Amino acid sequence: MKESVKKKSTLGWVVQFAGMNKGSYLLSVITAIISVVAGFVPYLFVAKIVTALIESNRDYGFYSTLCLYIALCWIINKLFHTISTALSHKATFGVLAEIRRQLTKKLSRMPLGDVLDDSSGSYKNIIVERVDSIETTLAHIIPEVIANCIVPIGILILMFRVNVSLTLLSFLSVPIGCIFFALMMVGSEDSFNNTIEKTKALNDTAVEYINGIEVIKAFGKSKTSYEKFVIAAKEGADCFIEWMRRCNLYQNVAMTLLPAQLLTLLPFAGWYYMTDKITGTDALMMIILSLGLVSPLMVVAGYMDDISKTGAIISEATSILEKKDLERPDTLTSNPSGTTIELKNIHFGYKEKEVLHGVSMVIKEGTVNALVGPSGSGKSTIAKLIASFWDVDEGEISFGGVNIKDFPLSEYNKNIAYVSQDNYLFDETVMENIRMGNQNASDEDVINAAKACGCHDFIMNLENGYDTVCGGSGGHLSGGERQRISIARAMLKNAPVIILDEATAYTDPENEALVQRSVAKLVSGKTLIVIAHRLSTITSSDCIFVINDGVVDSFGTHDDLLKNSTLYKDMWNAHVSSKDSEVA
Repeated sequence: MKESVKKKSTLGWVVQFAGMNKGSYLLSVITAIISVVAGFVPYLFVAKIVTALIESNRDYGFYSTLCLYIALCWIINKLFHTISTALSHKATFGVLAEIRRQLTKKLSRMPLGDVLDDSSGSYKNIIVERVDSIETTLAHIIPEVIANCIVPIGILILMFRVNVSLTLLSFLSVPIGCIFFALMMVGSEDSFNNTIEKTKALNDTAVEYINGIEVIKAFGKSKTSYEKFVIAAKEGADCFIEWMRRCNLYQNVAMTLLPAQLLTLLPFAGWYYMTDKITGTDALMMIILSLGLVSPLMVVAGYMDDISKTGAIISEATSILEKKDLERPDTLTSNPSGTTIELKNIHFGYKEKEVLHGVSMVIKEGTVNALVGPSGSGKSTIAKLIASFWDVDEGEISFGGVNIKDFPLSEYNKNIAYVSQDNYLFDETVMENIRMGNQNASDEDVINAAKACGCHDFIMNLENGYDTVCGGSGGHLSGGERQRISIARAMLKNAPVIILDEATAYTDPENEALVQRSVAKLVSGKTLIVIAHRLSTITSSDCIFVINDGVVDSFGTHDDLLKNSTLYKDMWNAHVSSKDSEVA
């Protein structure tokens, strides 16, 4: 299995994400610092007011001016805090949008096998919930924590200038508070990872329950299936409750002691004053400065829990970005000659299990080719490798004489139109779903493609014709209707190579014959690769490859294989027998 790329540190990811909008974040930090400074300065004005009162100063203009300054600082504090928050949130939401774009683009560049290793619920959880979890880190921690750490440093410098020993004595409660914070953080990473796992399980169970509701109702399994969902929901809640219950005592003690500088400062300041080690004005200044420390320290302490979670959050949100891409260059250095596809000694496996063992075949340009064989023999895997959904483990696949690994992914995709039995339709109109094969196609082009594929009549019988919304995953349409629309979409792409991976599996015999005739007309001059269970539909193929247990058992025309391939002959006889029994 392919190894993951080297992982980036949490700080590295935060810096990269923030760097997408570093100008706004820098301005946000500057305005946050102004806000915090403006919130502290009034303490100095209050100290002057108290000192003046002690000295019996009766200059009311002096007091009025200082009160005006305090009001002005309050306005500046709130105004710049609002500006800082607005800037950081605007920048962060832009970053979150860019992260989601990167994640979705990453999925298109990853090997299909790596994508399928995780459920759709898991991807939804990462791209939606986990990306949102970064919002606090980027929008609040960056400007607010930086600002609320810088200002206390300035306050500490002032306190040390007034009296060093009294400053140190005022912080006796801080180490004790930090000890309780450390006790609270013990096991927090494991607890948070547990919440991630339980939340992921809840998401997966919910998606499974909703997607399988038809089967659940049909087979009377609603009670057991719902019970599974209830258990997942309870575990998803309990993991948070247990974590919070374990942390409550430590957090409350820590949050009480950390800002409790006055607990030691007041008695020692009084003793220093009575023993003439400090003036009354300096003692008062120390008390006021310590009060100015409380607010920023409490803000920083309030974010400690979010900071501790950042590593796990970033790990979840970036787990997709750190996976390896398909090995493809940015530019095409050698132009292909034609569209002949050649597989040379291909070995490929899912995880540790190899399913293809030295497959070699040549699919000539402009021919109709069929892959047949028992279920699980590797037919669909070969088709997906040709479509570049995976990279081969060993060997080479060439297109027009050029290794497909030497094609940029977007360039190679232009050459392949792939239709499987499980093609996805978006929650858009029929018109737009077909148009996805060629975004530049006009409505007339879409309708012509539908007519050529035998879709037009049933589309016109839908409630709103081509404007009918297909529903999520095409749920408003039958399996056969979804399949025919997928084929029309592939035909509209007008790629030189068309792969139909059991594309008519959901169609009835009458419609299958119609689709086969339509496909025959549309693929004139193109290379067609068909995987089908009904052998009667591929008898006219230029070449039929019989795949068995991950190797090419035999190949040739239908008549040649009936003479020379025991496996194909057995499959044909079984197929004919089943058709005879259906007629009977």
